[in-house]
Amino acid sequence: MAHMTKYNMVKEKIKGWITSGQVKPGEKIYSENELMKLLGVSRHTIRQAIGDLVHEGWLYREQGAGTFCSNQIIELPGSSSAFPTIKNNGNIGVITTYISDYIFPSIIKGIESYLTTKGYSLTFACTDNDMDKEKQCLQTMLSSNINGLIVEPTQSSNYNPNINYYLELEQNQIPYLMINQFYSQLTPPHIVVNDEHGGYIATEHLIKLGHKKIIGLFKTDDLQGVNRMKGFIRAYKEFNLPFFPEMVITYSTDEQNSTPLKQLESILSSRQKPTAIVCYNDQLAIEVINVLKYHSLSIPEDISIVGYDDSFLAQATDIKLTTVAHPKTEMGIDAAKWIIDAIEKRGNPSSSIVYQPELVIRNSSGPYAK
Repeated sequence: MAHMTKYNMVKEKIKGWITSGQVKPGEKIYSENELMKLLGVSRHTIRQAIGDLVHEGWLYREQGAGTFCSNQIIELPGSSSAFPTIKNNGNIGVITTYISDYIFPSIIKGIESYLTTKGYSLTFACTDNDMDKEKQCLQTMLSSNINGLIVEPTQSSNYNPNINYYLELEQNQIPYLMINQFYSQLTPPHIVVNDEHGGYIATEHLIKLGHKKIIGLFKTDDLQGVNRMKGFIRAYKEFNLPFFPEMVITYSTDEQNSTPLKQLESILSSRQKPTAIVCYNDQLAIEVINVLKYHSLSIPEDISIVGYDDSFLAQATDIKLTTVAHPKTEMGIDAAKWIIDAIEKRGNPSSSIVYQPELVIRNSSGPYAK
């Protein structure tokens, strides 16, 4: 019981700082080490107490930044309690294709940082871009009594067999929003990047540097890849460049670790080497760079590379990637604002957002060396 007393003591102490105004809304609270010294308890006790206070809405966490005081603490009219009541507006479901790598932590951070300050709790789920897993995620969300759902579609260029779950959400008047892409069968409200334009500006950049033999590597079971490929082809047409065999390499999620690189290997070993490559995303671009280095090709002197997303990978190696920017955290915040407005019946719940992407030029692309 002694441990429980310490744990409750830590909770009451932090609540006291908040209710007395010693820690104000939006302000960071002490670190775990500082709290351990200050209150003379173990790290485990601190973590347990803070975890509870986050769950109850007194505090919220920001990845890499710390734990902050929530601004959703309110006095109920006529309440004589020494402590205020926590406003808990409900639970929002968030389903993404991936959760722990690449650009997804930034999107999720944007969603979480906004929703938690507004008194909403979150339920996360991840599909690994697999239709069956998406079905399980949707079933879980529907049985969790969520108030709204933010979802990144799974294999968005294919027919989705889980459409009935989205229709059930609509029937139950639970607002949902799709991010990064949307199912064309539903045309729901969505927040997306203009990926066709992104593919176009990536290719246009290389054409203007004098490149005529450019290949594109695109994942085509997601609409993002299909649209980036459309932009790639449109740039070729608009600049009257001649098409050639194997200028487009396509692959699916299941093939992403083998097909594009195998096909690239066979092209590099032929006489018709490309002078530039447009990649579906930065992740693939880094793998392509490794293949080129293995073949003793210099970047950008021998071959220029353009990625997509401006992820942390774009500057993670000695070659800094030219890439198309993706508004990761901004998309998360905008999605969170949209879902709250839809739940609280403000604004136009059918409106969508389309971001116009911009090219970030670094040293992986350069002029065509004749």
